[in-house]
Amino acid sequence: MTGLTGARVVVVWVPDFPVLVCGAVDDVPVAVVYRDAVVACSVSARAAGVRRRMRVRTALARCTGLRVVERDLAAEVRRFEPVIRRVEEAVLPRLEVIRPGLIAAPARGASRYWGGEQQLLDRLVDTVAELGLPAQAGIADSTFVAALAARRQTGVIVPAGEDAAWLAPYSVGVLGVPRLTELLPQLGIRTVGAFARLPAGRVAERLGVDGVAAHRIARGEATRPVTVQVPGENYAVGREFEPAEARVDPLVFVAVELADELHVRLGEAGVVCARVEAVVETADGRSLTRLFRHEGRLSSRAVAERLRGVLGAWSEAGVLDVPVGEPGVRRLVLRPETLTPDKGRQQAFAGERDTPVEVERAAARIQAMLGHRAVTRITETGGRGPSDRIRLVPVGDVDESRGRLDGPWLGSLPAPHPAAVYPVRRAARLTGADGSLVGVSARMELSAAPAVLAIDGRRGVEVTGWAGPWPLLEQWWDSEDVRRIARMQVTTDDGHAWLLLVNHSRWWVEAHYG
Repeated sequence: MTGLTGARVVVVWVPDFPVLVCGAVDDVPVAVVYRDAVVACSVSARAAGVRRRMRVRTALARCTGLRVVERDLAAEVRRFEPVIRRVEEAVLPRLEVIRPGLIAAPARGASRYWGGEQQLLDRLVDTVAELGLPAQAGIADSTFVAALAARRQTGVIVPAGEDAAWLAPYSVGVLGVPRLTELLPQLGIRTVGAFARLPAGRVAERLGVDGVAAHRIARGEATRPVTVQVPGENYAVGREFEPAEARVDPLVFVAVELADELHVRLGEAGVVCARVEAVVETADGRSLTRLFRHEGRLSSRAVAERLRGVLGAWSEAGVLDVPVGEPGVRRLVLRPETLTPDKGRQQAFAGERDTPVEVERAAARIQAMLGHRAVTRITETGGRGPSDRIRLVPVGDVDESRGRLDGPWLGSLPAPHPAAVYPVRRAARLTGADGSLVGVSARMELSAAPAVLAIDGRRGVEVTGWAGPWPLLEQWWDSEDVRRIARMQVTTDDGHAWLLLVNHSRWWVEAHYG
């Protein structure tokens, strides 16, 4: 099964772009994190065992001296904007931004213009390199395979109609669906090729919507072609400025209002959008556009956050300036794309089915002033450790956690639950009476009775009692994400009780009982 007839997609990828934006030094291990998960890491961090989608505490356990940086999406958008503009001017007139550092575009017309697909790849890589950034590119029948080809090495071209065969040797983990990554190997299905050979009807019955989408990718079917056509005006929203507005902050506040209005209009129609095009018309008659793609439903805050980064980049680069005449923006328009039926809204703070309008508006005002993550809600998710069972989700965002509350979560800690769970584990040292570090054998036997506990390098306190250790082995089938730890409960003579874990012979404090 091949992709759409005649469809070819080119993807350009800047490796470790979030790491480059945070100004990392080559010899310093750095991990850029978002929602307690690693989204990008430096070469030295990867050499120490840090991987994408790894939890922060696991990354810290694998790499001592790891520098953890919270992801700044607005800064990434501003930094990537000159790259987009340069590619549009020199190679491709219009393209789609999947995320900062990754862009896609239809390849057929551009490859004919530049003399072939290999010539198109070379020109794209050279154009990005002129701006001092490393780049890799790939071409395939679908965006997913083209992006994977770009990650292999510079200039990978998957022949037309060969997406499924090219994907076949990969592990099923490459499909990016955690539930399938756990389930399929248990069924003896370890490669994408083996998954693709399953009957589509059985996949739909057993694995649901996520399984069907992953199965289509495995079979080489393009789930959605890249398109940069100007969308219809049915749900577009816009605002005129008289006189023209040259300041970024007022434009961003208007963008928030427009995004709210856009979602109201879509909600009344019973649809949601996966992409949105922002059109900025300047006072001197120019029209600047940017097409955004979002993993799932676009929230109002997500639209405004991305537009803030683009407007900031355009302002700093002087794109909005004019040599003669009136400067500034005359009109701002948001147009939705890729509409799908709305299957329901996210829950609010206390689990209501619909978020009250008043709460949404109040949260939007605070987020506009203090940042997207200034207002969050607590959502429960599945997990064995106390830090795995809750997640803070910014108001306006869809909860992307996939853990099931009903489990089964064998090996999870029973009640009573800790009073405080640390977002980042605290370093600890558990020693015996002779001052030697307490170790845990493969049979869960302690090398010595715990006598002294020191936390964060402070003076140690006497241990008055302990329980455990209890072993935990997760993701054992994945050599990169395997998690092998042991937990202990310890009380000290100062009246405190702690939850400890040991990983790679290092002790950490995970939570405090009081």
